Amino acid sequence: MTKRPNIVFFHVDNLGMGELGCYGGGILRGADSKRVDKFASEGVKLTHYVVEPQCTPTRSALMTGRYPIRSGNHTIALGGNAGGIVRWERTIAEILSAAGYVSSCLGKWHIGAEDGRWPTDHGFDEWYGPLRTYDECMWLEDPHYVPERDGYSYMHEGRKGEGVKPILSQQLSLEMKKTCDLEYQGRALDFMDRAVAADKPFFLYFNHSLMHFPMIARDEFVGKSRNGEWGDCLLMLDHDFGVLLDKLDELKIADDTIVVYCGDNGAEDHLAGRGTGGFFDGSYFSSAEGGIRTPFVIRWPGHIPAGVESNEMVHVTDMFTSLLRFAGCEPPADRVIDGVDQTPFFIGRQENSNRDSCMVWLNEELHAIKWRDFKINFKRQQHFHDPELPLGFARITHLMDDPKEREPVNQRYVRWWVMQHAHRVVREFEESKKREELIPTGSPLDFVPRPYR
Repeated sequence: MTKRPNIVFFHVDNLGMGELGCYGGGILRGADSKRVDKFASEGVKLTHYVVEPQCTPTRSALMTGRYPIRSGNHTIALGGNAGGIVRWERTIAEILSAAGYVSSCLGKWHIGAEDGRWPTDHGFDEWYGPLRTYDECMWLEDPHYVPERDGYSYMHEGRKGEGVKPILSQQLSLEMKKTCDLEYQGRALDFMDRAVAADKPFFLYFNHSLMHFPMIARDEFVGKSRNGEWGDCLLMLDHDFGVLLDKLDELKIADDTIVVYCGDNGAEDHLAGRGTGGFFDGSYFSSAEGGIRTPFVIRWPGHIPAGVESNEMVHVTDMFTSLLRFAGCEPPADRVIDGVDQTPFFIGRQENSNRDSCMVWLNEELHAIKWRDFKINFKRQQHFHDPELPLGFARITHLMDDPKEREPVNQRYVRWWVMQHAHRVVREFEESKKREELIPTGSPLDFVPRPYR
């Protein structure tokens, strides 16, 4: 490959399948998502993009190409800064950096909040974002919260080799939540300007704060939708994505840039910003389809065909492998990588995905196996605030027959034959654990799993 493509990965926080116009939402949600809808017509749009039920696991899976149960990042870290990826993990940013890329991480990282675990410790040249996540902006509204006693949450920034520091003038507040995406945007535009001036391929990992609660739109969007604060925020999200697309056009590099637009997990369940799974049911922090499917569109003019819609399964780990291959890089061969190469599928060389199954973990428990359009549940939780239900027998759902997973049993067919495929996936995973141990949650930074043999 003579010229490596730039990569813009636009990650939306808590984006349900029913929010965007191109996925059946838009004006039904009170806001016309015209920029992303047009973008969806310019590339490949997936309806079966599978992520993890929470943001930390998904972000870990994207960065490493590995199920987060392997890296000890299968749940968000609660209480202090404990947890995150260990030094041994190799991220997509590290591999791209070795190939000559410059890289910037903007917004939420959420897979480590201490020295050795920052984005700039794992391949990124620069980072600006919150210490952990956005609901910490509400701490200041709690009458029982005492910052001097309970700790502060600041925005942070850092550069590779220079460490990461809190910006003491930027405590994460409701006002900061409202305006932080504008700061991300300005830094993103500057980063792209610098990369193009230096004639360097770039990787921009842009993590927008929406649609994470609390929903606070910038002043220019207030009252512009027909669905209050929530709709105003959807308009803002759509606008902000369009600004980055316009910059690619201005720099005349749109044809040289892979752009991915997707969510990190299903929709919000809090009433402060409740979203919808649309055609599916469920929310984030659940193993229902609405918790683990999000919109996904990928565009690369001249390489990825325009106007293609597919229900073929792609898992978030596949993006690690596929983006590396598009960049002319190879995934690591010295560890278990769960992501498969989807480049032949994305460029239209084949109609089928290179994946027909994946595992669905919720915290440390295996909730389901997905195989083609079947889902085999061993446990079930439909929404974040629902109780987790153990199932006496595995529940087999065909997701075209029952997309909202409502029926407790399938009464038309006896489908125990599907179990052989679920058992195969579990056996393969168990065999992989013999070759390389799982990294426990909260492992020290220098933990190294027993080697792949």
